[in-house]
Amino acid sequence: MPESESWDYSLCIPNDPRAVTVSRRTLRLILTLHGLIGLVDTAELLAAELVSNAVRHTKGPAALRVRRTREGVVWIGAWDTDPQSPPVAQSLAEAGELEGGRGLGLVMACADHWGWQPSARFGERGKFVWCELGFRASAALSPV
Repeated sequence: MPESESWDYSLCIPNDPRAVTVSRRTLRLILTLHGLIGLVDTAELLAAELVSNAVRHTKGPAALRVRRTREGVVWIGAWDTDPQSPPVAQSLAEAGELEGGRGLGLVMACADHWGWQPSARFGERGKFVWCELGFRASAALSPV
């Protein structure tokens, strides 16, 4: 695959705990078909945390979005119907002490960048929580 190839996938998911498994398997398939097998394990963990939070903490639909930029950065985001900021620990140690926010602690530790932003989708207000796996991750995990 050329380095300049970019792509973008979205998966609309119901508010159902089984959506986490569907999202992980879909993400694995997308990355494998695009030759990014070295990112699969980390990307699956990150997507599972983001989608799990979206399904667990809201009552409406959710969505998983996965895209690759021309620069080679893989972006994973989950949309949910809660427009409020996600509860975030400042470190993994602090995350272990919180009732919520542990998953975002893993995202903080494993992703190159992460964030959130208010966003509307499906006619409802909500937010996107996203993370990026960039050059460092793909270089470290790619076969030579």
